[in-house]
Amino acid sequence: MNISSKSNLLELNSKIIKCFECKRLVNFREKIAKDKRKMYKTETYWGKPIVGFGDENARLLIIGLAPAAHGGNRTGRVFTGDKSSDFLFKCLNEVKISNQDTSNYKNDGLKLFNAYLTLSLKCVPPEDKPTKQELLNCFKFFKAEINFLKNVKIILALGKIAFDSIIQFYNFEHNIKLNNYKFSHGGEFVLPENKILVGCYHPSPRNVNTGRIDFEKFVSLLKSIKKKLNDE
Repeated sequence: MNISSKSNLLELNSKIIKCFECKRLVNFREKIAKDKRKMYKTETYWGKPIVGFGDENARLLIIGLAPAAHGGNRTGRVFTGDKSSDFLFKCLNEVKISNQDTSNYKNDGLKLFNAYLTLSLKCVPPEDKPTKQELLNCFKFFKAEINFLKNVKIILALGKIAFDSIIQFYNFEHNIKLNNYKFSHGGEFVLPENKILVGCYHPSPRNVNTGRIDFEKFVSLLKSIKKKLNDE
């Protein structure tokens, strides 16, 4: 898939939204959109795959695992409308990667600066646990995004599963073995084409509430990433 212009990125996103390849994921995302959470009963859920969002000339790619059941799967935008997004954008705004500290719904004026946000898996999986084949099915979209985002220098992986999915992608796509790359918060690893992969604990309520990650830790990591980009 040749990605070389904005129109082609729009074409890619259109293909992502129309994807029905993984039947288990299709059934689950549509079930959630029908059996809504009580507090969102009056809302119309998106219930389809989630595309990337942000600066198309970004040098920083932030990647999570999958949409939240009542976040992205409800609102139709990555990291929007759930507790994880609340924490994430509070931190991104602190270091001026985003123009606001909230991400509540589409068309809320949110912008990312020098950053693009996407997901390894475009559909919400049951229990947040995708199968290896489901991730492989989605890698063609991730590959196309990587090919389009030609300026990316650093990939920030939010959580171990997202981190491992990137390693799996490069193992599969480049036929190389990066199996000695182990996830750690703040860990840095060199990828093909001299990209740098950085691990980060996922900004989930569980991790935030237990103190595994907090505002200071995340902001510190984001500041170090911005410094690396500015020093190049």
